[in-house]
Amino acid sequence: MAEGKKLRVTLVRSRYGRIPKHRACIAGLGLRRMHQTVELEDTPAIRGMIRKVAYLLKVEEV
Repeated sequence: MAEGKKLRVTLVRSRYGRIPKHRACIAGLGLRRMHQTVELEDTPAIRGMIRKVAYLLKVEEV
């Protein structure tokens, strides 16, 4: 992963009704509400959290 590479992550589906581990991943990514977007460093840990809840997110490389 390149130095300084970023990902833009948007929550597009609700976190309600999801299993607790998935809710924790969403919180760990810094997402609190629907359609909120955050920019995160592209690291293996962040990629792993995104992979776990990919069905709730929209991800773009910046």
